[in-house]
Amino acid sequence: MFKDMRNLAAGSQKGMSLVEILIALTLMGIAGTFVAGKVYERLEDGQIQSAKIQMKSLADRVKEFRRDCAYYPTSDQGLEALIDKPTGGRECKKYASGGYIDGGKIPKDPWDYDFIYESDGKTFDIKTLGADNAEGGERADADISLKDL
Repeated sequence: MFKDMRNLAAGSQKGMSLVEILIALTLMGIAGTFVAGKVYERLEDGQIQSAKIQMKSLADRVKEFRRDCAYYPTSDQGLEALIDKPTGGRECKKYASGGYIDGGKIPKDPWDYDFIYESDGKTFDIKTLGADNAEGGERADADISLKDL
């Protein structure tokens, strides 16, 4: 009796056909595309959040500069005024020794571009043009301004 069951089981076992294998691979490919798309979206979201955090941190350093110097660095002086004491324009008598950024280097945005700093000495804004480094755009390509945060 067991011998007949083994023969029956052995006879009913078949390999997968080429069509079945192709269908399985197609379904796995579709699922992989969906997962990869979600991972990429999360990466973009992380870069956008990182840019906002960096901009707020730079704004805090600019405000420290103002507390010591009584004015914001101008657009001409740029964010470099946070590393080296500005030589042109108004003089800062209480400039912090060592500057206002540890490591002596202005960070780049998450897409490895320079932040854009604009100031008349009384107000300031920090911007990034996003992943495409061009004005306008959506999602990761969108411009982000400190004034909009």
